[in-house]
Amino acid sequence: MAGEFVSIIRPQAEKAANEGSHGKSYPVLPVRDTVLFPHAVLPLTVGRESSIQLIQSLGEDKTILVVAQKDARQDIPTNGDLYEVGTRATVHKVVKMPNQSLFVFTEGTERVKIGPYTQSTPFMMAEYEAVGELEAQESPELEALQRNVLAQFQEVVGSSSTLSDDLQTIAINIEEPSRLADFIVSSLPFITTAEKQELLETAEVKARLEKLNAHLAKEIEVQQLRNKIQSEVQDSVQQSQRDFYLREQMKAIQKELGDQDDTQKDIAELKEKIENAGMPEETKKDALKELGRLSRMNPAAADYSLTRNYVEWLAVLPWAKSTSEAVDIKKAQEVLDADHYGLKKVKDRILDYLSVRRLKPDMKGPILCFVGPPGVGKTSLGRSIAKALGRKFSRISLGGMHDEAEIRGHRRTYIGALPGQIIQHLKRVEVNDPVFMLDEIDKLGRDFRGDPASALLETLDPEQNSTFRDNYLDQPFDLSKVLFICTANQLDTIPGPLLDRMEIIDLTGYTEEEKVNIAETYLIPRQVKENGLKPEQIEVPRESVAMIARHYTREAGVRRLEQLVGTIARKTARKVAEGTLGEGDKFIVTPEVVTEFLGGIKVRVDTEIAERTKRPGVAVGLAWTPVGGDVLFIEANKMKGKGHFSMTGQLGDVMKESVQAAHTWIRSNAASLGLDDEVLKELDIHVHVPAGAIPKDGPSAGVTMATALVSLLTDRPVRPLLAMTGEITLSGNVLPVGGIKEKFLAAKRAGVRDVILPIDVKSNVEEDLTADQVEGVTIHYASRIEDVLEVALPKTLREATEAEQVRQEVLAVNE
Repeated sequence: MAGEFVSIIRPQAEKAANEGSHGKSYPVLPVRDTVLFPHAVLPLTVGRESSIQLIQSLGEDKTILVVAQKDARQDIPTNGDLYEVGTRATVHKVVKMPNQSLFVFTEGTERVKIGPYTQSTPFMMAEYEAVGELEAQESPELEALQRNVLAQFQEVVGSSSTLSDDLQTIAINIEEPSRLADFIVSSLPFITTAEKQELLETAEVKARLEKLNAHLAKEIEVQQLRNKIQSEVQDSVQQSQRDFYLREQMKAIQKELGDQDDTQKDIAELKEKIENAGMPEETKKDALKELGRLSRMNPAAADYSLTRNYVEWLAVLPWAKSTSEAVDIKKAQEVLDADHYGLKKVKDRILDYLSVRRLKPDMKGPILCFVGPPGVGKTSLGRSIAKALGRKFSRISLGGMHDEAEIRGHRRTYIGALPGQIIQHLKRVEVNDPVFMLDEIDKLGRDFRGDPASALLETLDPEQNSTFRDNYLDQPFDLSKVLFICTANQLDTIPGPLLDRMEIIDLTGYTEEEKVNIAETYLIPRQVKENGLKPEQIEVPRESVAMIARHYTREAGVRRLEQLVGTIARKTARKVAEGTLGEGDKFIVTPEVVTEFLGGIKVRVDTEIAERTKRPGVAVGLAWTPVGGDVLFIEANKMKGKGHFSMTGQLGDVMKESVQAAHTWIRSNAASLGLDDEVLKELDIHVHVPAGAIPKDGPSAGVTMATALVSLLTDRPVRPLLAMTGEITLSGNVLPVGGIKEKFLAAKRAGVRDVILPIDVKSNVEEDLTADQVEGVTIHYASRIEDVLEVALPKTLREATEAEQVRQEVLAVNE
């Protein structure tokens, strides 16, 4: 094995060296991100405990083996973490630093191959084998390669601001190609540790020069490109500074001469607004670009006003302005309770949303959709939510809207182009997190100008509306902070994809008790104030309010009730204005006054039910309509004939099928009903649903049809003040139907005392109806049509007599 073996003076080093199987062992110093080359002097900072012990263990012959680590992150490297080729070096000087580390000056002497390792602790020791350099024979090619490397090195040093010019002088005085290559590699900082290690391991001088030549050529190309970029940047900066200087001079001259016009002032103001708007960087860049075009444009040009309007829209939108008020849940509950009577489930859902908003202020706003008949408080709920949140409120009416541009805006290429309603309302409220009420979303139109419902898909989708892009602005605007609330009377006309993005909250109608409370709490004080009266001038007793609600309105909401209250307030105001009502007198609105002001009783539903069900063949059903539930009379009659069956009353296909199913079930069960099938063959039956001008359809009248037919054929009148809903199958099963709450409240408003419902909707009744709403009405559940007939038709003479007595009492009370 070639190489000079030096003994270590310290006892521990002597012992380790003697244990080597092929000769003496030498301390191995691992270094990070550093490669020591032969004939190079390199200062090293030694901080690891094992390395400090290694340096301190050296004797007079301070020979060590310097080896680079493969991974610089290893704090305690093993022999497997080191490269196989390193450098034998001599330690010339050791300086102790204040932080207990050592500053060591080493000089490489020759390339060596490390191994085998003879010691790992407290520091590594290993034998080595010298790596002989394969000197190439002198040739013109080698000389040319050496000169090219030297020339490129001089060019790199000359163009670098960090390398000393003395390196060129030293390199010129080195004649040996191997030493020249090692010196250049160790002097260049841009060559990576892995690349330096590769050059250290390259024993052949020619191959080493070729690799070094490639690195130098690449560095020269990088420096040329960097200088080019630097020169372009410098030219751009100089031009910008020159333009800025000239503009400032021009402004100063104009100011001194008094020539600064309003146009320049407006542009300066617009620029300040753009800078303070907080818009995204891309949008700000486009806005400033348009503003630059505007500043160079003649105010008389045709495009001047269009460009100015566009820049103004960008500048005034609330890109980053939000409402800063924190959500107060107790205050919100107080606001909702003060503004609205009842609606417990709706208020709970709103308070749930506000609670989540308090815990997670950056949550994406849900899209709430209030569905219910007119006058139940959908729009006013939106105002209350905005008030509870402390946010701005804005309302957009979508009823009859049929132009897609109303939502997304017009493109700027069109004359008179404007942003859509969403962006326009955001400009008005001046914040990016208002409460938006989209009224009548079920009444959107559609024609050749587009489909507004489809345009709303992006607006109302929390996953998409963070980048809502209006056609006019053509810039993304974040709508995720907006709380959208939609209202609708029915869901059938809302497209499925749009409906899927909304959370449906049902607002059904009110009972008579709830209407009376709402009138006393909200409607009467409001109408008294709006009609110029003082609270001490008029009093409406509770019985009068109940009379108005029962006998003058049949609506599910309270809008008509408020109109009637307003009529009474206006007639009272007239009495005050005419002097009929003296100063300090209070006008009491008695039931007689209600009749005088509003005319005779308009609605006698309970009387009508009792009167029309006196004869067999009449049953009362319950129907759902977009304006709430309603009662539906089904009439059947018979005559001698040939077994024909007819239906009238503008019935839809579904309701016709219900009539046919009921008739078929009765014919197939004639024996159990006590009917003679032969007699039925000689009867013509006619089923009629009054109000023939009104189309009627829906799967909820099957049991009512069957009851009316059985009542007719068995000659038994249906019990008075009884209503029912449910569908029937050919086998006699009663199927569940929807709109139970609306139908039940309609039955209660009509004075019904008994309601028959399908057994499968029992859970809906328990969840949706309160004890106050159910009070006064007996609910009967049926799974078969036999269960319905058991309740609806008297079975004995005694039951028939009792039913007739109830009917007479109702008629007598309402005469």
